[in-house]
Amino acid sequence: MPKGFEWVVILIVVLVIFGPKNLPKLGKSLGSTVKNLREGMQGDDASEPAESDESPEDKEIRELEEKLAEAKKKKEATSDDEGPISE
Repeated sequence: MPKGFEWVVILIVVLVIFGPKNLPKLGKSLGSTVKNLREGMQGDDASEPAESDESPEDKEIRELEEKLAEAKKKKEATSDDEGPISE
């Protein structure tokens, strides 16, 4: 059997199942699905620059959260160093 024969059988089965009127809709939805998958795979790279587009308020909130986390770490470190109080 030639290699292209499998594709012909698949196309005939799809034509019988969905009918000639629905094939353009099926092709369009399949194309948009493939496009969305490709964009999703490339979306990881595109998400990093989006962080630089944050508003000034978001940037300030992020900086305050970082300062709070640092303060908590310092407090935990100092409380661990003191140990239990013994008299």
